[in-house]
Amino acid sequence: MKNDKLKNQYRINDQIRVREVRIVGDNGSTVVPTRDAINMAHEQGVDLVEISPNANPPVCRLIDYSKFLYQQKKRQKEMKAKQVKVEVKEIRFGPQTDEHDYQFKLKHAKEFLEEGNKVRAYVFFRGRSILFKEQGEVLLLRFANDLEEVGKVEGMPSLEGKKMFLYLAPKKAGAQKKSQQARDREAAVAEAKEQAKQQKAVESEEQAEMPANGGLFANAKISADALKKLQESDE
Repeated sequence: MKNDKLKNQYRINDQIRVREVRIVGDNGSTVVPTRDAINMAHEQGVDLVEISPNANPPVCRLIDYSKFLYQQKKRQKEMKAKQVKVEVKEIRFGPQTDEHDYQFKLKHAKEFLEEGNKVRAYVFFRGRSILFKEQGEVLLLRFANDLEEVGKVEGMPSLEGKKMFLYLAPKKAGAQKKSQQARDREAAVAEAKEQAKQQKAVESEEQAEMPANGGLFANAKISADALKKLQESDE
């Protein structure tokens, strides 16, 4: 069925009934009477294929029609493969969701966003639980804050009927914001490096005056060990 649909998109040879056509090829293009173009195709053992019927005059190619359909089908597959399919994943909460359930759903939402999908989180209010709508809003705002490294909020929590929705879109890899913990680790590593650098300079100066002083070597070793541990924890 798909092949028939593609096949019927193009007119070939005697199906082309305009007065003249523009033939395009590797050597440029030329406008010729349609009958002459059909004769040229027959002489070359190929087909006259109309590829742009709305042009004036219509644009055609001299090519084997089966080969042309194969190329078109292949191009469509390549374009489809390049398209990024974004899905919307739903995360449902109750207004009084416990901490364990919250962390479980937070983990899944993070995975969805890292995979490039959007997340629609909502709090469902059943019966009289609608009285806790402020509690639901606080929960969704916490949810958005906990996902700030991988997701961006597309709109503040909004109540629609018995559901309060929050929409999150994935952040681009290069735009992800570092957590405070990551920034603290980087600062600690930078500080340790600077201390080690200063200690090494002091060691060089003191070593020239007191080559037997073992305390400086011990202090330098401690700084180096501390730096190594910080780098390992950062990794």
